[in-house]
Amino acid sequence: MDQASLVSLLEGVRDGSVPVAEALSALRDLPYQDLGYARLDHHRPLRTGWPEVVLGQGKTPEQIAGIVPELAGRGHPVLVTRASPESYEMVSGVMPSAEYNELARCIVVTAGGHAEPRRRGLLVVTAGTADLPVAEEASVTAELMGCCVGRLNDVGVAGLHRLLDRLEQLQAARVIVVVAGMEAALASVVSGLVSAPVIAVPTSVGYGASFDGLAALLGMLNACAPGVSVVNIDNGFGAGYLAAQICAMTASGDSDPAGPEAD
Repeated sequence: MDQASLVSLLEGVRDGSVPVAEALSALRDLPYQDLGYARLDHHRPLRTGWPEVVLGQGKTPEQIAGIVPELAGRGHPVLVTRASPESYEMVSGVMPSAEYNELARCIVVTAGGHAEPRRRGLLVVTAGTADLPVAEEASVTAELMGCCVGRLNDVGVAGLHRLLDRLEQLQAARVIVVVAGMEAALASVVSGLVSAPVIAVPTSVGYGASFDGLAALLGMLNACAPGVSVVNIDNGFGAGYLAAQICAMTASGDSDPAGPEAD
């Protein structure tokens, strides 16, 4: 339940169009619903503006299939990250409208069907093709939150001309998510070319001394260019969420501002 839904419910009680018993039933699971193995935070949209997102990693397919319909039943979009095909198969049995992005490993249930993205200006950039799963997790998250996402892939510093060829697209962005493994120098390079904030996502892509992304994380934390913020290793969801928040704040009510087009 978000703020608009709550206001509508209370106004319905006030004018008599919604019976008190019906309103009580709608509010019964606020602030959370206890499923035994999970306590679903239905109050979160009121606090943060966005419903709870489910981390599929570590949960059984049965648990995920029990959680998703309860969240979707409140009229909000549902996102499950790090979800297996087995989990999607079980979820789709109870929620036929659920979709699975295999690359991002995300299950998505939209609210009221697909809506056209409302905000432009978000660009997701990858250093290499191996970074695509993390980048797609960021893109799926931001798209579900109402953003039109531009994608610029495989433009790492080993072939810098590939990045410079898209300088106009980079400089048109309101916020840029840079996803890179290895030494992760791409975040510094991009930030040095643009005025937009850069959200850097280190990935666990690399050989032995990359230490499963630790080298990339440290490289991004030590970026020499200003304007770089860093999320955790392989945390595409966190980057996409933050980027969507920034886009929403900078849009200033403009329903279709200029920004990078999706590739």
